[in-house]
Amino acid sequence: MKDPTTQIQTNLKELRQLIDQLSGTVDRQQQTLIMTRADLAKQTATQTGDELERLLVYVRRNVEDLERRVKAEEKERTQLTALQEVSAVINSSLDLTQVLSFVMDAIIRLTKAERAILLLTNEETGQLEVQVARNMDKETIEKSSSFEISRSIVQSVAKTGEPVVTMNAQSDPRFAAQESIISYNLRSILCVPLKRKDNIIGVIYADNRVASGLFVDADRDLLASFGNQAAVAIDNARLFRETREQKELLDNVFASIASGVMTVDPDDQIALYNQAAERILGVPADSVMRHSYQTVLDTLGLPVGSMVGEVRTNGSTQNKEMDIVVSKRPGLTTLNLTMSPLRAEERVASSLGVAMVLDDVSEKKRLESVRRYLPPAVVDQVRDLDAAQRPQRRDVTVFFADVRGFSTFSENLDPEKLIQIINGYFTLAVQGITQHQGLIDKFMGDAVMAMFNTPLNPQEDHVERCVRTALMVKEKMIEYHANLPENRRLHFGTGIHTGEAVVGNVGSHFRKDYSAIGDAVNMAKRVQESAKPGQILISEDAYLRVKDWVIVEPLSPMKVKGRQALEQLYELLGAK
Repeated sequence: MKDPTTQIQTNLKELRQLIDQLSGTVDRQQQTLIMTRADLAKQTATQTGDELERLLVYVRRNVEDLERRVKAEEKERTQLTALQEVSAVINSSLDLTQVLSFVMDAIIRLTKAERAILLLTNEETGQLEVQVARNMDKETIEKSSSFEISRSIVQSVAKTGEPVVTMNAQSDPRFAAQESIISYNLRSILCVPLKRKDNIIGVIYADNRVASGLFVDADRDLLASFGNQAAVAIDNARLFRETREQKELLDNVFASIASGVMTVDPDDQIALYNQAAERILGVPADSVMRHSYQTVLDTLGLPVGSMVGEVRTNGSTQNKEMDIVVSKRPGLTTLNLTMSPLRAEERVASSLGVAMVLDDVSEKKRLESVRRYLPPAVVDQVRDLDAAQRPQRRDVTVFFADVRGFSTFSENLDPEKLIQIINGYFTLAVQGITQHQGLIDKFMGDAVMAMFNTPLNPQEDHVERCVRTALMVKEKMIEYHANLPENRRLHFGTGIHTGEAVVGNVGSHFRKDYSAIGDAVNMAKRVQESAKPGQILISEDAYLRVKDWVIVEPLSPMKVKGRQALEQLYELLGAK
């Protein structure tokens, strides 16, 4: 189906052809009638010809007027179509550069301008700055180039909000005297404001430095419409850019923090799930996002559904530590969960959802548990705590020291005073053990046990370290006693043995301790039981590894509890 305007133009063309044919026919008829030289016929023909010629002139003028009107309507229709296209582009894109380039090209195409320039007001300086400039070849004019435009017209439009159109600025009394008009030889100029909610944010400037009479009021109105659309595009693009920047900032913040973050929106769905949450819980985001939080919590093994409801109801912050099983991760993972309500503003009572912050404290708890019985410097050297705490057979040296006579000594003392005294002696033992990087296994009443060469503190010279620990404690004991009254001077009975034991975490998932089980531990305990106050006894197995540098006194072979054969023990006196 043909376009209505095209059909009208075709009909007008055909009508003009018929008029031209009719005009030719009338001319030929007049010539024929003149040749007959019949007076009556000549008179009649002349009258008829004059009438036809008059009618032809009238018809021709009407046709020309109709053609002008059709041409004007065609231009208006083209402009409206272009405006509709611009509106469609603006509504379909938030890329400001793309939208404005399209608008500038449309302005040049419809107004026959040589160039079109869009200037925006800088919010900080208040100055108009060029944002995009296009020429009639649809090429971008570099912003760094010198724009030879009428700054006075631009400033006037930006200030008053009134569009300006001039057919020939050189002869226009409003602008003819302006320096830029003269020096740049500016002729046709069109300038309209960019308005957004009665706020002028910039201007669109178009001109032609060669042709005059190029722009009319219709072009001004068209460009004003373009300006309104461009203002909407700029406002939307700015808002989109700010929103996107804020979102990118939030995404970067959530991605960079080590804590896992999940949020539940008012529709009970997971709205946020950052990378740390993926790493901690072992479940990817695409399995969680936009799913019901009840389903997600069940999948993750987080028994905190009731906490979500409580936070929503009371608006309070909840905290809980829990052990969960995480896929592809050995053992239990300890989480510290903090849950709080989400609100747009503090004064708004209604909640926008619930935020959950998860911290994996498994490693921290393991380190804390190990630091209780191992020097911090040694803990920091352990590469794999999980592997080091798994039970395994190992050659270890065991140190036992018991405060002799403490039970009798404690009968007449208050508990508080008793604890103070025993802690003083334990401090001496701990200093020696720590100095030589031993691992404190436990305190048992008035006794302390330590181990050397466990998976947590591997040592090739573990026997030597243990022996030097005992000697150091003995030396410190002499210094300690010098500042105590005689009735408070107690002594350690110490035993040392080296041998094989199973070392690792012992206990249940409710409570575990790092310890050793085996004959080496039992033998060290029996050796210690044979020691007198202030005496250090070492087994033969231990002595053979340090015999080159220690001073000992062999004891008579004796039978220790739990063994049938006699054992050769040595009293440790010092080092060579």
